[in-house]
Amino acid sequence: MIGYSLDAVFKGTKQSHHTLTASGLLLAVVLWGANNVGTKWLVNDWPPIWTGGTRFLLAGLLMLPILRFTRWLGDYQPLTPKLRWRLWWRGGLSLAVYIVVFCWALRLTSVSHVALYLGASPVWSLLVEGAPQKNWSSVRRYGAALLALSGVAVLFGPALRHSGFHLAGECCGLLTSVLWANFNHQGRVLARELSGVEVAAHSMWMSGVWLLPFGLCELAFHPLPVDRAHLAVQGGCILFGGVVPYALWNTALRHWQTSRVMLFNNFIPLATASWAHWLLHEPIAPTFFVAMLFIAAGVVLGQADWSRLRKVRPA
Repeated sequence: MIGYSLDAVFKGTKQSHHTLTASGLLLAVVLWGANNVGTKWLVNDWPPIWTGGTRFLLAGLLMLPILRFTRWLGDYQPLTPKLRWRLWWRGGLSLAVYIVVFCWALRLTSVSHVALYLGASPVWSLLVEGAPQKNWSSVRRYGAALLALSGVAVLFGPALRHSGFHLAGECCGLLTSVLWANFNHQGRVLARELSGVEVAAHSMWMSGVWLLPFGLCELAFHPLPVDRAHLAVQGGCILFGGVVPYALWNTALRHWQTSRVMLFNNFIPLATASWAHWLLHEPIAPTFFVAMLFIAAGVVLGQADWSRLRKVRPA
C-alpha cells in the first residue's frame, strides 16, 4: 500500500536488524553481478549506447512513479528549477558518459575485468577528497590508492602484451572505474538536497534522454535483434539491475554508516565473475583473484573506520 516502505522490514531485534541489512546488501550485490553479465550478453548483439541509454531511461521512468505515489523507496521531494538544472548536468550527463564507456568496455573485454576495475572506484573517490598531508588519514588514503593501483596493474599488465580490442577494452574498463567514482561524487553533491534514490532515479531517466539521439543514430548503422530472449534480459536488467538493488542499497544506508555499506562493493567483482563463468562460460583468469585481493585490501584500508580500532585498549 501507499504508506508502506522497505524500512518496515527492518523492525525487530538488533541482531535480526543487522542480519536483514546484510542480507539485503548481499542480494543487491548478486543482482548487480547478474546485471553486468546480462549487459555483456546484450552488447554483443545490441548497440552499446542504445542498450545502456534505453535501460536507464526506462529504469528511471519506472522509479519516478514509485517515488511519487508510494514510500517504498523513501519520501518524494518536488524539484526546483535550479535543482532540476543541476540534475541534468551533474547527474544525468555524468551517468550518460559512464554508461557509454561501461557498455563499450563490456563489449571489448571480460565482464569480470570490468567489474574488478569498478571495485577500485571508492579509492579514486578518496583521492579527490584532499591533497597529501603528514597525517595518518593521508597515509591511509594514498596507501589504499597504491594497493588498488597494484590490483589494476595485475589486470592491465597482460593486456599490454597484446594489441587490438583487448587493450582498448582494458582502457575502457579503467576509465569506467574513474567515471563511476565521478558520478558518485556528483551524486553526493546532489544528495545534499535530495535522497540518494531520488538522485539515482532522476539521473537515470535524464541520462537516457541525453543518449537517446546517439542511440537512434546507432540503430541506423547497426541491426537490432528483437526477440523474446533479448527483451527478457533487458527487462530483467531494468528491474533487477536498477530498481530493486537501488532500493535495497538505499535502505541499508539509512541503518548503517556509508563506509560500512560501501565495503559490500568488494563482492560485486566476485559475484560478476561467478555469474559470467556459469552463464557465459567465461574463464576466470589466474590474475583475477590476485588483483581482487589488492583492490579489496585498498578499499578496506581506505573505507574502514580505523578510529574505532585505535580507541580499543588491551584488557
